[in-house]
Amino acid sequence: MPALAVGKLPPQLLERLLGKLASADPRVVIGPRLGEDAAVVDMGDRYLIATTDPVTFATDEAGWYALHVNANDVAVRGARPLWFLATVLLPEGLASEGGVERLFADLGEACAELGVALIGGHTEVTAGLPRAIVSGCMLGEVAKDRLVTTGGARPGDTLLLTKGVPLEGAAIVAREREAEALRRGVSADVVKRAGDFLRRPGISVVPEARAACAAARVHAMHDPTEGGVATACWELAQAGDVGVRVDRERIPVLREGRVLCEAFGLDPLGTIASGSLLLAVDPGDAESVIAACRGAGVECASIGRVTEASQGVSLVTGGHARPMPTFPQDEITRIFSEG
Repeated sequence: MPALAVGKLPPQLLERLLGKLASADPRVVIGPRLGEDAAVVDMGDRYLIATTDPVTFATDEAGWYALHVNANDVAVRGARPLWFLATVLLPEGLASEGGVERLFADLGEACAELGVALIGGHTEVTAGLPRAIVSGCMLGEVAKDRLVTTGGARPGDTLLLTKGVPLEGAAIVAREREAEALRRGVSADVVKRAGDFLRRPGISVVPEARAACAAARVHAMHDPTEGGVATACWELAQAGDVGVRVDRERIPVLREGRVLCEAFGLDPLGTIASGSLLLAVDPGDAESVIAACRGAGVECASIGRVTEASQGVSLVTGGHARPMPTFPQDEITRIFSEG
């Protein structure tokens, strides 16, 4: 039996595994499902939102990074992230007290930025790791009538995307493969700007998620992580049993991300894209949501529409619709596989 590739488990395998673990607890409103970003548990007068996510590709500012990517998964439920637990695994022979202090300082900074409390976790030095791994668990709350899911998109909805892609992918390449990018002809200023993407325009989608939910009744939100915006479109469609039609020319691709992807031979639509937010809203609310995001300092663009499931998931280029590309592995894994 061949070894599994780096990245997310194949969706068919994961679906089969999760199908054997259905919860019998009636309080579990949304459990583990493909495409859904966080679990939802009925706590009586409100919902508890829970998610977990590791930071595995990046090492710089890993504590700050881990808190924000976990907060994103709670925010796309329409919820407020409140409590965080962190598991910190440090590589044997490479970890230092000073490095751990910096990691926890970064984690504390991120907690302060979002008003999140660090309530627990685990730390250890672990044999066999090439870099530090930070895995987080974020908890939050949302009023029952304000819950948003990945699977809530409806045929006819307008599909919106904030900021641009591949935000996280460009930052990772710039930070983790800076020397190689320069050798491949990417200018130092492009590398520097891409490396700063985590903070400007920022990896957090909490501001635009809050703004969008305050402006309109958002039908669906999804955080495009591994596999990029293309995979996020597939996941949103599968979760809601709908189709999606996206115009390639309307997808905002960050210039620095385009340059880095071209240098490394990556498709920006299949490169990890945390920091962008995919939303499905009623067409009549689209302009209000776009204006609200921009009012929060976040660019937002209409990239397509939700269709009936029978129409599939398509990407329109030059007026011709073709099936949306699939990325069983995130494009960025090819860089790390090459060492």
